[in-house]
Amino acid sequence: MLTLLALGVLIAFVDRTSISSAMAEKTFVKHFDLSHLDRGGVNSAFFWSYGLMQMAMGWVVDRYGVKTPYTICFALWCLATALTGFTSTLMALVMMRVIVGAAEAVVMPASYRWIRNNFKEGQNGTAVGFFAMGNKFGPAIGAPVAAWLIVNYDWRMMFILTGVAGLIWLVPWVLLVKNDRLRGEAAVAQKAQAASVSLASILASPLVWGAMIVNFCYGYFTFYCMTWMPAYLVEERGLSLKSSGLYTCFSFAGIAIVALIAGWAADRIIARGGNAVFVRKAFVIAGFVGACTVLLGARAPSLEMALFWNVFSLSFLGLATANNLALTRLTLIPAPAVGLVTGVQQVATSLAGGVAASLSGWLLQVSGSYELPMFVIFVFLLIGALATWILLQPKWAPKVAQAAPATT
Repeated sequence: MLTLLALGVLIAFVDRTSISSAMAEKTFVKHFDLSHLDRGGVNSAFFWSYGLMQMAMGWVVDRYGVKTPYTICFALWCLATALTGFTSTLMALVMMRVIVGAAEAVVMPASYRWIRNNFKEGQNGTAVGFFAMGNKFGPAIGAPVAAWLIVNYDWRMMFILTGVAGLIWLVPWVLLVKNDRLRGEAAVAQKAQAASVSLASILASPLVWGAMIVNFCYGYFTFYCMTWMPAYLVEERGLSLKSSGLYTCFSFAGIAIVALIAGWAADRIIARGGNAVFVRKAFVIAGFVGACTVLLGARAPSLEMALFWNVFSLSFLGLATANNLALTRLTLIPAPAVGLVTGVQQVATSLAGGVAASLSGWLLQVSGSYELPMFVIFVFLLIGALATWILLQPKWAPKVAQAAPATT
């Protein structure tokens, strides 16, 4: 089941990031007559609908389980991705991105609810690290594959093939995964427990707000890389579209591998008696600080050094990935609140994607260089480290009636 969840989020990230390779393709830009601001707007359209639907999806999976909502939404976003290949107007392109974003909003609330209900604290880092490999290998695989399809076919065929291919995942999902929606008295009890988790009680928690800040800062960097890295490597560093896809792959493969290792290492330290909150916070802060080397890449005088720091900075952020997610969605959160809390936090994450895509486009437009957008990334990384240190404290966790106390 965990493998299926990881593959599901991998496909989701392939479908959400494939457009980034198209944005670096001249024929695609010319077809829709896109300016830098237009490119930022198209990239951000996904994230606005994605964020808008997060809390609703969290509410749904807390009450109706994981399988059925995920099945419906998965099919919808794959079909919308494939239909993108048939669009001929900017409005239609934006609409397809909005549909993909709204449908993909189910992925994180459903996945983290299942992990929270099936793994112990000493396993969470490894489980989340394995799951997070999906959302990092998604762009790692998606970027070069999309670039290859565009170069050898065209952008239309790229969208059609990636969308249709994703539907294959539904076969093992439907056949192998049990329907976890409860029936009868158990369903009544589940809904009652979920009803005890109010949005007001969650938003009253300083920890939830701190986690939203941290997730925004983390997401800003990763979503910048998903939406603008191929264009940066082509336009600023002179790489071909194929080469830009390859180096984007290196960066996201790096963060995926580091995330899994860091999650496993934190689990081992916790299993030997380490305080779960302290250990995970230490990894998260180290990841944010190390990722600040992105600024060295922006100012590197040579292509080789720019590529090195580009890959290194995102890979180093992997120290934060699994441990931040385990901390802010599992370790400190009562089980009945996981779906809704994840939905709330995903609003901040999706907002980061929308802001990173559109703000970076505007900064590029006014400055004519990618250095200013990367400096903004540096600032957000520092804010993320400080917010982790100051705000992520067990005493500020949300209080939920009838829920087990959060691990401390």
